[in-house]
Amino acid sequence: MIVVTGAAGFIGSCLVALLNEKEMDDLILVDEFGTDEKNKNLEGKCFKEKIHRNDFIQWFQDNANEVEFIYHIGARTDTTEFDKSIFDELNVNYTKAIWQICTENNIGLVYASSAATYGLGELGYEDKHNIVDQLQPLNPYGRSKNDFDKWALAQEETPPFWCGLKFFNVYGPNEYHKGRMASVIFHAFNQINSNGEMKLFQSHNENYKDGEQQRDFIYVKDLIDVCIWMEENQPDNGLYNLGTGKARTFMDLAKGTFKALGKEEQITFIPTPEDIRDKYQYFTEANMSKLIRAGYDKEFTSLEDGILDYVKNFLSLNRYY
Repeated sequence: MIVVTGAAGFIGSCLVALLNEKEMDDLILVDEFGTDEKNKNLEGKCFKEKIHRNDFIQWFQDNANEVEFIYHIGARTDTTEFDKSIFDELNVNYTKAIWQICTENNIGLVYASSAATYGLGELGYEDKHNIVDQLQPLNPYGRSKNDFDKWALAQEETPPFWCGLKFFNVYGPNEYHKGRMASVIFHAFNQINSNGEMKLFQSHNENYKDGEQQRDFIYVKDLIDVCIWMEENQPDNGLYNLGTGKARTFMDLAKGTFKALGKEEQITFIPTPEDIRDKYQYFTEANMSKLIRAGYDKEFTSLEDGILDYVKNFLSLNRYY
């Protein structure tokens, strides 16, 4: 059996879909399963059993001998939540419990880390282990991911294979339920269809013009492909960036969405919300050399091609992956 946590969420449900495409359906899905909107992500998927997040650790302890591998994608990801205790419980301690069971039972583990660990990028965006202790994430979410990365690197006893994948800005199907936290492309699609224009955040940094803020946007189909590649190939244990290695502007993203919709560009700018303004990343770009050296040689989807596929084949059809 293979376990996928966060299975009803955006990335987790896409991973389940790809596993099904690879004719794997002996899957244990872990999540809260508390909302109809999220559960739609799992319609038509094949799996063995669904287990509530609160019951999973005990289940895992009792059934570890049947588990071959675990993809721990589930996490509290809200960057606007500032209650540290929530992140300690769900992102740090919960992952430690999974790690320890994997270690005791020789089960491989891929877990979701985050580019939020890099903070403002003062130390760059290279997935070196020797800088992890020095990173300064900007919010409790990023700190929780970095806290676990630090803990994992300090462990003498580990799963037989483990990696923490530092997800950069992920977009793609199955994020209908995410609300404010959905990708900018999702919001662009809805805004353009609603009123014909797209509102981007103004720049509050003199080094960047409005709309020229840059992020490393990665299509979810590429991301889940790497997740499964890691399980199948099991390179050196450790932390790996997971972006495209090419930063693109929000202006590029907006223009690509207008083009995919076949509509004339109408782009305006609004102030960045004050609750995130001082914690806003103006530039992220994954250094992908470590994953490439490990043997991953598949090309990443360009931003334009990813937007076109997402808009034409999913958003415009209200379709799930």
